Amino acid sequence: MNKAKRYILNYKKLQKKMKAFSMMDIMVAMVIIGILVSMALPDNTSLIAEAKMMEAQNQLKHVVTLEKLFQGKYSKYSGDLKEIRFNAPTLISEGGNANYKIEIVEATVNGFKAKATSISDFDADGVFNVWEITQDDKLIETVQD
Repeated sequence: MNKAKRYILNYKKLQKKMKAFSMMDIMVAMVIIGILVSMALPDNTSLIAEAKMMEAQNQLKHVVTLEKLFQGKYSKYSGDLKEIRFNAPTLISEGGNANYKIEIVEATVNGFKAKATSISDFDADGVFNVWEITQDDKLIETVQD
């Protein structure tokens, strides 16, 4: 027997002995692994929403600081963010990083109220988060998301 025939016979024997997984076996294993991984990973959506809420709180506290400086200089509170020199961060809807729209709701000689409204629904329930703060640093979450 020459080398070529012997090689072909050995190859055919090996081919009969080799067992492999079918594509269906691999797909089923991948689905099972995916399910197990999804069950093992914690749900981080609440942590992400809390981090975004900290953004609103920090921005509103900054507005209070600027309003107090303005009130010390002009003996009144301002209803205009530009007048107190608040540079609102660019919203994510406009290509920025901010998740909250900051605005001054009311301003008088004796006080003011500022509001931060989320521009995205963090948990997809149709409710947008709203925070308010007054000149007394009273920070209140008026609408929970």
